[in-house]
Amino acid sequence: MRTSIAMQSFFRIRATPRPMEIERKLEDGLVSLMRETSTRLPRDVMNALKSALEGEDSDVAKAQLRALIENSELAAEERIPICQDTGTPSFYLDLGEDFPVRILRPLIETAVRRATEEIPLRPNAVNPLTGRNSGDNTGRFVPILHYDLVQGDELTVRFMPKGGGSANTSRLRMLSPGLGLRGVMKAVVDTVLEAAGKPCPPIIVGVGVGGAEDYAMKMAKKALLGPIDELNPDESVAKLEKMLLSLLNELGIGPMGLGGRTTVLGVKVEWAHRHPASLPVGVVTMCWASRRGMAHFSSDGSYRISMP
Repeated sequence: MRTSIAMQSFFRIRATPRPMEIERKLEDGLVSLMRETSTRLPRDVMNALKSALEGEDSDVAKAQLRALIENSELAAEERIPICQDTGTPSFYLDLGEDFPVRILRPLIETAVRRATEEIPLRPNAVNPLTGRNSGDNTGRFVPILHYDLVQGDELTVRFMPKGGGSANTSRLRMLSPGLGLRGVMKAVVDTVLEAAGKPCPPIIVGVGVGGAEDYAMKMAKKALLGPIDELNPDESVAKLEKMLLSLLNELGIGPMGLGGRTTVLGVKVEWAHRHPASLPVGVVTMCWASRRGMAHFSSDGSYRISMP
């Protein structure tokens, strides 16, 4: 028996996920993303740690690297956070202009509260005026959200839980434009030298050159989302990254600041055009536990998680 046009329309409507169903899938997907990111070290970072171990001469440095590798393997096996500092929850969202859910902050806040209890995550949202901890990793402007509106009907979410130790050694330098590239390189080297063992090396360094004072830091932090084993497609930037990596590893700070050949696992550089009168350089240091993950959500709320 043929189905009437009205009945066909009815079934199509019934098959379309309701907004609340999509939001529930989104929430579950975000919690899963936070769990995977908090308990599994990215493959490129693990490979870099193992490579550093093979290249080390110092017994002390080797012992530190073995401990970091074993810690990461145990965290993944036991499904527990890699580090006791589970970081400030930061999300980078590529929101499709036709994605059915537009207001995401309340949903993400709920997911963060769930993740804090279920994974669990250490509560890291403190009121700077009163010293009161919210207890659930949410608060004024926390979690930190960065939005980019893109074409399509999908949502891509990148999650980075960044610890406080490596955040404390990040720096913004406002240079005289006449210092040029040499000045940029010196700013990066000085920042890592000043940081020494505080950010728990071997670290990953994100560098933002140009733009404005706020945007340089944003570029530097976002650069840390990229795999450290992939060359920048811009040859001049790739060359700068290699030069900085070599210079920084000549400092001899080593794993956990105890000396050795490996102070930095990778350097990622991003840039923007600048004002003629200023040369901003943002340097963001990331501890060895460089946690990052990505989730792709379709318009029906279904998702897949990608761990680099």
